[in-house]
Amino acid sequence: MQRNWSVAQQIRVNMTLCFSQDQAAAVYAATKGSKQAVYISPFVGRLDDRGVSGMDVVKNIKRMYKNGDGHVHVLAASIRHVDHLLASFALGVELATIPAKILAEWATRGFPMPDQDFRYIAVNAQGQSLAPIPYKELDLNSPWRSFDVRHELTNAGIQKFVADYRATLRRSA
Repeated sequence: MQRNWSVAQQIRVNMTLCFSQDQAAAVYAATKGSKQAVYISPFVGRLDDRGVSGMDVVKNIKRMYKNGDGHVHVLAASIRHVDHLLASFALGVELATIPAKILAEWATRGFPMPDQDFRYIAVNAQGQSLAPIPYKELDLNSPWRSFDVRHELTNAGIQKFVADYRATLRRSA
């Protein structure tokens, strides 16, 4: 079995721009044996913007990883409101990136934490229900290339990263 270069070099990995359970399964499989922390960053808000429940991706990844070896951690990203934050806590994510305005709102509410009765309700800013993302039974022992890692939001995000990087190079030249 060919080892992932970053795993062999003991480099910490964060797969950002995650939008699917398949992508998370591929990261798990590709980084098996890692001695360093590995993270997967599902972008919750960007999925919500598309009319589907981004928190479902987090929930599905956490469920899928439950029977794994614990080497991959979930970093909830693109948190858009306090309910995303509370749902992340309730699901047991290891990390979250949280905008300052969400932290301030959480503080204003007195830093509530979800209890056993907490239920996340997936709705958009207009109060309309977001479409659920169903759980998929995936075998984490499969080769990483067997998972469908394609997602149009990942492609768009990578294109934006590249454009931003090139703009930075032009400014520094």
